[in-house]
Amino acid sequence: MWNEVNYARRQHFHGEEDGGVWDADTGTLEGQYKSVVGSATAQQMIRKNSEAWRSFFSLNEKDGYVARPPGYWGNEDDGRELRTYIRNNQYTLQWGERSRLEIPVGQELKDEFSLGYHERLRLEVRGDPKWNGEQGRLELAYDEVNDTFRAFQPVTVPRTALRFPWANQKPLASDDAPNSRLDTPLASEEAALDVGANNLVACSTTTGSQFLYGGRELFGRFREMTEEIARLQSKLRDGRYSSNRIRRLYRLRTRRRDHAQDALVRDLIERLYDEGVLTVYVGDLIDVLETSWSVRANAKTHNFWAFKKFIHRLTCTAEEFGISVEANSEAWTSQTCPDCGERDETVRHSDTLTCPCGFEGHADLTASETFLRRNSDSEVRPMARPVRFEWDDHNWSESPHSCPKERRTNPQVASVESA
Repeated sequence: MWNEVNYARRQHFHGEEDGGVWDADTGTLEGQYKSVVGSATAQQMIRKNSEAWRSFFSLNEKDGYVARPPGYWGNEDDGRELRTYIRNNQYTLQWGERSRLEIPVGQELKDEFSLGYHERLRLEVRGDPKWNGEQGRLELAYDEVNDTFRAFQPVTVPRTALRFPWANQKPLASDDAPNSRLDTPLASEEAALDVGANNLVACSTTTGSQFLYGGRELFGRFREMTEEIARLQSKLRDGRYSSNRIRRLYRLRTRRRDHAQDALVRDLIERLYDEGVLTVYVGDLIDVLETSWSVRANAKTHNFWAFKKFIHRLTCTAEEFGISVEANSEAWTSQTCPDCGERDETVRHSDTLTCPCGFEGHADLTASETFLRRNSDSEVRPMARPVRFEWDDHNWSESPHSCPKERRTNPQVASVESA
């Protein structure tokens, strides 16, 4: 049904039919499919396709952005994505000893499953709900790799269910306003992030705190899995490009990366909230992706770190805490000496930045401090000893090893100058 609705609208969009995309005859298609999936579900599929087209038109209104029209979900011969959407008041989901989901179906399926006129299709489900609240539109999707159907249920929860356990919470203005910000930072401090290849995030704040999240071991495991995928692909028969095992490895690799990324963002934003940070500056996405250090570094930035997803997660999480995120250019921050401003004669080797003036310090932490001073109008206090975090597959924990100091003086250069 999605493919046919989309085809009708694309015909109008490309001028094969008169009128605009909204002139396509979707009513006939609704009548054709409601006997199978039910009238309410057929309407939801049309509404979902309409949302995709509205998003397409909205994106193309942005300067310099060219989006593609909504695509198809595959065809019957080559395999297709099996998905459907159930209106929020048309299904029931009950949890307990015998958890079950009941969804409406059309008369054809009722006859096939011997259901009465007012009966719905009952399905056994497994899992545990993370949130309880007012249910939204349910999405059902078939997972071909694991040969199972997955249900995705958005819910709207009351504000009282999202109170922060780590802070002395102020009374909230309204406990029944789920769409407003959850809290406001206690001060108006600022922070800047340097997102890199070896160290995933280096952060400096106007309070003088610095945080460094290492990424070497995390990327090492990502690279090992990538090499295993390549090995399995080399053993495929001619004409084949993937297998269920390869697809499972791709999925596992992505989930591990996303888990570490989500945990990093959550851990960082919580710390910044405690610091009273109101604004976070992060390097513009285009600047980051156009930077090229080496083949290995580009593999980290483009394939492993997924900057776009990171920025999106950072923005969404910060919004929960009332923190705003601003993306600005961070050009030359990794090469600029914070003492004398030199950038052409500085040398970066691994994690160290050195300058002929005698400065020597951690390159990423220096870059985040330079980035902060460039964007902030507030006073930036002297930086304390940085705190380093490492990933243990579950949490970002403070490293038992001391973090390199942000800056130090090269003794050889200093002795020459004093002489």
